[in-house]
Amino acid sequence: MPRAHKDARTCDGALARAFDFLGKRWNGVIIGTLSHGPAGFAELKRAITGISDSMLSDRLTELTAAGLLSREVTPGPPLSVSYRLTSSGENLLPVLESLADWAAANLPEKKCREAIK
Repeated sequence: MPRAHKDARTCDGALARAFDFLGKRWNGVIIGTLSHGPAGFAELKRAITGISDSMLSDRLTELTAAGLLSREVTPGPPLSVSYRLTSSGENLLPVLESLADWAAANLPEKKCREAIK
């Protein structure tokens, strides 16, 4: 259901913030990938074709700082780091699923690598 506005021509600040954050390259893909359960850096790198190590690191840091992911370090050897969705991140999944359904019905199909460029 659309959010109510005093003036229909007024920008919805919450929607603008959501797209500013989720519209960043890879953020939605990382969240979607973690919807299948926790994963380490190397596992995420293999699952997300085309992302660089530095970009993945930056995005994981940003998503963790935003409270959508948690980072768990297991002492080693070898040291192990895994990422999982927080409850806030899990609450985003139905929205991303709806967006993916809309894209499947309304946008030309592309492979993941092409869609993210």
